[in-house]
Amino acid sequence: MKLRFGLQAKFLLAMAAVMLVVLTLFALVWQRQQAMQREVVTLGREAMHSLVFERVRDRGETSVAQLADALANPLYYFDLDAIGTIVRNAMRQPDVSYVLVFDPQGRILHDGSGDIPTYGQPMSDAFAFEAIAARAPYAQVSDEMVDVAAPIMLGDQRLGGVRVGYSLASVRADGERASEDMRARLDEIGRRHLAVLALLSTGLLALGLGVVWLVQRELVRPIRLLADAAREIESGNFDTDTPASTRQDEVGDLVRAFGRMSHSVARHDRDIRRMAYNDALTGLSNRLAFRESLDRTLLELRGAGRQLALLFADIDDFKRVNDTLGHDAGDDVLVQFAARIRETVERIGGPDALLARFGGDEFVILLQGPPQGDVRAAASHLAETLVAELSRPIVVHDRQVFLGTSIGITLFPEDASSSTMLMKNGDIAMYQAKVAGKNCYRFYSRAMDQAVERRVRMEQDLRGAWDRGELSLAYQPVYRLSDGALVGAEALLRWRHPEHGMIAPSVFIDVAEQSGLIEVLGPQALRAACEDAIRWRRDYPRAHELFVSVNVSPRQLRNTDLPKLVQGCLRETGLPADCLHLELTETAVIGDELHVRGLLAQLREAGVKVWLDDFGTGFSGLSHLRRVPVDGVKIDRSFIADVLRDPDDLALTTAIIAMAHSLGITVIAEGVEKEGQYAILRERGCDLAQGYWLGHPINAQDFQMLLG
Repeated sequence: MKLRFGLQAKFLLAMAAVMLVVLTLFALVWQRQQAMQREVVTLGREAMHSLVFERVRDRGETSVAQLADALANPLYYFDLDAIGTIVRNAMRQPDVSYVLVFDPQGRILHDGSGDIPTYGQPMSDAFAFEAIAARAPYAQVSDEMVDVAAPIMLGDQRLGGVRVGYSLASVRADGERASEDMRARLDEIGRRHLAVLALLSTGLLALGLGVVWLVQRELVRPIRLLADAAREIESGNFDTDTPASTRQDEVGDLVRAFGRMSHSVARHDRDIRRMAYNDALTGLSNRLAFRESLDRTLLELRGAGRQLALLFADIDDFKRVNDTLGHDAGDDVLVQFAARIRETVERIGGPDALLARFGGDEFVILLQGPPQGDVRAAASHLAETLVAELSRPIVVHDRQVFLGTSIGITLFPEDASSSTMLMKNGDIAMYQAKVAGKNCYRFYSRAMDQAVERRVRMEQDLRGAWDRGELSLAYQPVYRLSDGALVGAEALLRWRHPEHGMIAPSVFIDVAEQSGLIEVLGPQALRAACEDAIRWRRDYPRAHELFVSVNVSPRQLRNTDLPKLVQGCLRETGLPADCLHLELTETAVIGDELHVRGLLAQLREAGVKVWLDDFGTGFSGLSHLRRVPVDGVKIDRSFIADVLRDPDDLALTTAIIAMAHSLGITVIAEGVEKEGQYAILRERGCDLAQGYWLGHPINAQDFQMLLG
């Protein structure tokens, strides 16, 4: 086995050799130690004197300021007895030689004596001028005395001043004693430790000089090479060549370990960059990578006359997949969508096109236009192809899923020149494609910005609209078909804008829902409807069985406090629970069926009736009647509109009525606008109806006339 002479052994041998040199340098160190001790004593004495003076001055300024405050009232009333008492008390303080109270002209008013022999005499000593002129505590010093003066003020009025003289004799004596004591202690400490300190100091110095050559050859040079390699790695060059060594000591181990670490860092860097710049689910570029590529591309194209297009593609109704099939199925859909988009972009977009997933169900495509071509035409062709390709069904868990895609397109430099504005414009255009009916594409235009601004302004105006009296409730009558009796009313929210007049509910309700304002407006509308209903019951005997129905938004339905809110309104207004009907859409119910089922069960236990609005337009139809506890269903107006001329709508309406009745559920038809519709619904056994043929929505006062 080969004997290893390590780095530590080399250093120990070198230090043993230099220890002999240390002994010869002791005399020089001793001499230096004596000089240092004398300097310390001198500096200590000066510091002590300075400290003593500062202490006396600070104490004097504080005491004199307090004394001036205490003398303000007695001096104002010229109470010499009170002034004398305060002055004599001040003179009892240690080291106080004199206390003088003077008027604004510097004439002495009191000196602490009983008969005040100096009364009225002007102060003429060396400190007098500065003391009289002082506007704040002011200290003056001589070899034997510290004179501190302060003005006596009452508000902004100067009444005079006060001076206190502090003798430095005892203080200087204390300082000298302290200095002598410090000298004695330093001498004692020096005698005990000087030899040891000198030996250690000189030994370390000599050791450093002797080890320099060894450290330089055995340690510094290898470390410098490692440092150069580390700087290369720090600058991002992870594949730099690292030093190699065949040494069989600790430095050799370090060099070899550094080489292994460099290779590991380079490998991890590649892995981290892949994770940081790629979407984990689809393998596409992510938002960060796309943004860097977009910024880089814009720099290259700026001034070159080239164009590019950004396409923002968002899957329509993707939440339905997660809600009905689960998130695993949703991930499978995203992977298949990403594969279709990638194949289409590679086929049509060209080699410079870039595809990224921004998260969720949103994909973004960077499309560069040909040097002399039309990027708008290329973007339109790509968008049309994507809409067609992504409209084809996707098979997930042995089920076909039909989804669409809304695409927003923005152009550089036509629409914007910065990446931030381009991405904002593309998002706006994609939203407009959603508004236009989904499964289509739209190019960004300045008018879209105006639409967004109008929406933001509408949201701002909607805040506080109820408190300003702009929002109100209208009531549409609900009649029983069997005998034509008025049995209730649906409360509908209306907004009369002070500038724009009546705003369509379909417009402002959507704004309230998306901004969260519905969580404020909903409870306000519910309370107002309950208050109107209880007023009708109180004023009109025939209204005792009248109910009022109030719409509940999907956002309110997600709030677990909804049952408490409803019960609180009923309790505070006194309206019986069975006179309140809550209407919710079928799509809101199936979004989170388990959660909604629990909320509806609580409401029904409290006596509140629950109706399913727009029935038949959801994704599951009649199947939900078996699982969701509801008291009534409202057949959507789209079926009622064609019930007289479309046999399919008539058959479906008849089936809904029969199925609901078999489950003990009341059926309400909305949108009845013709007498024939009313007649055929009554013939098929529909329970209740509402619509323009029966009555338009009217305000609470006009509705009361129907009860008279």
